[in-house]
Amino acid sequence: MKKLALLVILGALYQHWPTVKFWLQPAAVRGTPQVVLYATQWCGYCAKARQQLSSDGVPYQEIDIERDAAGAAQYKALGGNGIPLLQINGKLIHGYNPTAMRAAY
Repeated sequence: MKKLALLVILGALYQHWPTVKFWLQPAAVRGTPQVVLYATQWCGYCAKARQQLSSDGVPYQEIDIERDAAGAAQYKALGGNGIPLLQINGKLIHGYNPTAMRAAY
């Protein structure tokens, strides 16, 4: 009987592994979106994206593509051809789009 119960539990874990794996992550990782903002200092839409992220309380890493050569290379590798470019939890958002930004985090 114990073996049968163990098999049922293991089957349920296997079936729902993505959900279980999510809950096994530390709370700090689960609730914090990973956001990278590729921008420049002079861009008005980049400023709006910064303001949006700050007002929503979302921590982010900013990469100035004019001052950081490695960041510019990452930007190009992601298909960047306009600014701002946001990478939120692996999803790319080209341009300033508050609705898409909020949906991604």
